[in-house]
Amino acid sequence: LLRPGAVTRAQLEAIVGPLAEADDDAKRSPGRLALHYAPDAPVRIDADAPRQGEAFLAFGAWPEGDGVLNLSPSGDLSEAAANLFAYLRAADRLKPTAIAVAKISHEGLGEAINDRLRRAAGFVG
Repeated sequence: LLRPGAVTRAQLEAIVGPLAEADDDAKRSPGRLALHYAPDAPVRIDADAPRQGEAFLAFGAWPEGDGVLNLSPSGDLSEAAANLFAYLRAADRLKPTAIAVAKISHEGLGEAINDRLRRAAGFVG
């Protein structure tokens, strides 16, 4: 698996069986660089709440407020995935000290969302 995407690991494995992780030399593939999705502001993932000066990408029930963008108020992973890049860019335009992102499940499509968030935060590469 080069990187998780809209077709989930579970969906693929149901057809072809267990998947191996990509070899290290596959990092040269587009989208696999550590900062491929990085905004200018630092990204803090798995945040419980924003800190002073941070923009916040919420997920699920969260009160509206300045600097808060909700990837999916209903907690829908497909909606969150569809909004992710536009909301990262929108949050970055606010010129925050950082962009905090709420915890998002790692199951199903959440694996792909978290992969993109780790890359935006510089944790993958």
